[in-house]
Amino acid sequence: MVYALFSLGVIAAVGAVYASAIGWLWFRQERLLFEPTPLPKDHVLCADPDVEELTIDVPGASLSAVRLSLPSPRGVVFFLHGNSGNLTDCMEDLNAFREVNFDVVMFDYRGYGKSTGCIESEEQLRSDVRYVWEYFAKDYEGRRVVISGQSLGTGLAAGLSAELSAAGRTPDLTMLVSPYSSMRALADELYPWVPRRVLRYPLHTLEHAARLAGKLMLVHGDKDELIGIHHSEALSKVMPQAELLRVEGAGHSDVHKFPSFRKALTGALGCL
Repeated sequence: MVYALFSLGVIAAVGAVYASAIGWLWFRQERLLFEPTPLPKDHVLCADPDVEELTIDVPGASLSAVRLSLPSPRGVVFFLHGNSGNLTDCMEDLNAFREVNFDVVMFDYRGYGKSTGCIESEEQLRSDVRYVWEYFAKDYEGRRVVISGQSLGTGLAAGLSAELSAAGRTPDLTMLVSPYSSMRALADELYPWVPRRVLRYPLHTLEHAARLAGKLMLVHGDKDELIGIHHSEALSKVMPQAELLRVEGAGHSDVHKFPSFRKALTGALGCL
């Protein structure tokens, strides 16, 4: 009898801890998904003379953005970065875009870099992406448009490209670097003990990719231990016309350092 009561007590205690953990994840999952590095307002993101800094006001926040602005660009790459750091991590390879005469537009999500506010929902995040794109879109009418994202940004990029395709403004290319088929699928792999309904950021990349009307290029390191390359393989099955570049030896955060990626990037943009 005592043993049975003890066992029930242990089960109840474990259940209470589990319920508390699930509750914490529901209300605080932004702390797991987003790892921003804030910057002081006077920090110079890039000293290159052809890179301009802008501040874009959205409901409840001001977003820090940069644009590589060339004299007469063939088009623009609208790039959405990953879940950590800030825009300073994205400034290494601007010469690759200069070589093919493409402007680049990037911004920091709420709470990242010099952007104010906090991310509170997937819809808010997607709304910010749409708002920033529309802020610049008018400058590139009649020119080539590339929507690109890396890691976290791939789900956002696929969503924006799908929306533009549905509106008859199909991007010339959507490029997804280290993408996930959905954040829900990735969470199932990393946190199998967490119920699916707890995740408030499902980020269905695969569903959006299925609605793309333009070219799709997938880039994935074959040694990626965070988001396995099978996510890109799943996306390529939905989009048979997609080009999948397997970057041999690359992990999750170093794909851009490999010559094969640089060659593929300049080749893809140069052919548009």
